[in-house]
Amino acid sequence: MKFALLVRLQAKTGKEQEVANFITNALPLAIDEPDTITWYAIKIDSSTFGIFDTFPHEEGRQAHLTGKIANALMANASELLAEEPTIEKVEILASKKQMS
Repeated sequence: MKFALLVRLQAKTGKEQEVANFITNALPLAIDEPDTITWYAIKIDSSTFGIFDTFPHEEGRQAHLTGKIANALMANASELLAEEPTIEKVEILASKKQMS
């Protein structure tokens, strides 16, 4: 697994909880994507949020970028976000998975 996305979302003032709820509620959509291996909704600071997800190949990453989560995000961006989302294609160089 070396393909990933790092998305930063800057909430509009007063919309912070709505952005947090929006990305948290996207989890079922990520679960339904067979090529989304891991998916994290994160809070960076009080108004900055993010999504980090990983894929087994470029086709999976591209499918995610045109999927339901991306479409819903772009449809709600002007209402919730202070600026356009920053979407970065990143490459995983090393990782660790701990089994419990």
